[in-house]
Amino acid sequence: MKSESEMTILVIDDEQNIREGSQRILSRMGYGVLTASNGQDGLALVQAQPVSIVLLDLKMPGMDGMEVLTHIRLFDPEILVIVITGYATIETAIEAMKKGAYDFIPKPFEPDQLRIVINRARERLRLIDETRRLERERERNLADLGTEKSRIRTIVETLPNGVLVTNVEGRIALMNPAFRWLMEIEGEVPAGTPVESCISEAGLLQMIREVSKRKERNGAADAKYEFAVGEQKFLQAIAKPVWSESGECVGAVVNLTDITTMKLLDRLKNEFVAKVSHELRSPLSTIHEQLALVLRDMAEKESSRDQYLLSRAKEKTQGLISLIGDLLDLSHIEAGNVCKDRKPVQLAELLKNIVDFLGTKAKAKRQHLELELPQEPLPLIEADPMAIESIFGNLITNAIHYTQEEGRIIVRVSRKPAGEAAVSPAGKTADSTSPAPSSTEWIRVDVIDNGFGIEERHLENIFKRFYRVKNEKTRFITGTGLGLPIVKGLLDELGGRISVQSVPDQGSTFTVLLPVCAG
Repeated sequence: MKSESEMTILVIDDEQNIREGSQRILSRMGYGVLTASNGQDGLALVQAQPVSIVLLDLKMPGMDGMEVLTHIRLFDPEILVIVITGYATIETAIEAMKKGAYDFIPKPFEPDQLRIVINRARERLRLIDETRRLERERERNLADLGTEKSRIRTIVETLPNGVLVTNVEGRIALMNPAFRWLMEIEGEVPAGTPVESCISEAGLLQMIREVSKRKERNGAADAKYEFAVGEQKFLQAIAKPVWSESGECVGAVVNLTDITTMKLLDRLKNEFVAKVSHELRSPLSTIHEQLALVLRDMAEKESSRDQYLLSRAKEKTQGLISLIGDLLDLSHIEAGNVCKDRKPVQLAELLKNIVDFLGTKAKAKRQHLELELPQEPLPLIEADPMAIESIFGNLITNAIHYTQEEGRIIVRVSRKPAGEAAVSPAGKTADSTSPAPSSTEWIRVDVIDNGFGIEERHLENIFKRFYRVKNEKTRFITGTGLGLPIVKGLLDELGGRISVQSVPDQGSTFTVLLPVCAG
């Protein structure tokens, strides 16, 4: 990893005060700094000498920042590009990120803001260098090994990840030094030692026991478990069964990885999104309210063009406010700050309220929105009522938006006994979650529409952030592309499942499964 004095940062900006100010701040941090006043000069400097980080203004005369970003990515994709923009909308940032930018910083920025984003980029470069070093070290170790026995032993002993092998009785067959270091286990652990004697993490012990005693190869996914050691170290364990030649499970192998840096980066990302969202929401709300007042004052005038322009501005600010709200919701989900207030919930009553509330929106498009409940009373579910309202509010709103006028939307509720298939096999299906356990009883909610439908090629992506299906019928529908990721995140927290069936021009069915309260 290069030191600060060996790293070069290039500042490309047509504003002299930005270039000079950035150069002063970065030079004091010990970095080598180059500056360019336009895109052409900046690209020439990138091609002439090694550059690690580029601070790039998006709005410049001549070649704009997006075009410069494209050329930099083609020339050297390992250069980290941090875009500078005075038009710091979320859409601008997203477009730049999609084209390969690492981060962005809005004008005007404080010295501390610049230092934070540069230090974050430097840490990213350090992680990349460390990964390459470990890969080179691993290849060198492999090349130096001799016999088959020493090769296996040396690989395990020198792996940067922790490795634990247990037999079917839960006794340790092998534990490498990395595992002992990550788990803070002192001294050697003899073969045959019960795993409970050196591991106290209850969830990890349960996972090892279950995997070690797996009865048959049923295609189940690897078991994963995340936990903390102390207050500053986060680990992820992945366990797989070890099968004998006769097909019998003889134990388990556990791979242990330090994910502290990933957790830190995720936290910094969430804090960054939350900070930007909070800072933007207040002024945008003020602008939105002021536009509404101006439009009301102009209602008696005949300046239709001015009214149209102001209405479009009001619509766009409302879209930004919605996007910021969705980003904050996702940040809360990722931080684990949702579904805390769980209690027994009568789902039928909640769904009636949601359907009644959204009925006005459906009537505006002359659509028929209907709730179908089973004759027998539904059992209670253990959930956060706010999360349930968000899940079905998003799904029903989507159905209204993506169904033509005079279309039909049905919210159908039923009980799913243990062992029944979650989704019928007809149509094209995308399932965002793992299969539901057959021993669990569920309440099933289908949100059915006869709208535009979704092509098969889009189904596997619709639960990804910012992904939106755009075609001639849907390109004028506004949205953030975050509704379904929010739904999936909330259902993951509640232990629920979601899947979708869709046929283009015939409609879609989103199926939600919610576990029934035990007892």
